[in-house]
Amino acid sequence: MSHKIEKDLICIICPNGCRLHGILTEGGELEVTGNRCIRGKTFAGRELTDPTRSLTTTVKTAFDDFPYLPVRTDGEIPKYAIAKVLEELRSVLVTERMTCGDVVLENAADTGVKIIATANLYA
Repeated sequence: MSHKIEKDLICIICPNGCRLHGILTEGGELEVTGNRCIRGKTFAGRELTDPTRSLTTTVKTAFDDFPYLPVRTDGEIPKYAIAKVLEELRSVLVTERMTCGDVVLENAADTGVKIIATANLYA
């Protein structure tokens, strides 16, 4: 690593919502203040080095009675890939009836994460 990364964060891992201050030094050492539990330090480390997010949205369907299907990722995707995943999902058209948990898209934007239905498409 060639530079120091410093960031203020609010931890979203547990209900405490700790206000964290994280520093990743040039030597790769992680310094975190403000965390009330060890999970805050882990969260800050991930946010400073490789932030990820879950994504929820909708995709179009071919059905007049259910024109949009709510979907989500089945895991977390890199934060930098969110726009690419959303762009890919804009071109998805669901043409088969699905149930909650069915895979809508495999390997969204080459992230290795699936997009799954979060509702049932019944006639």
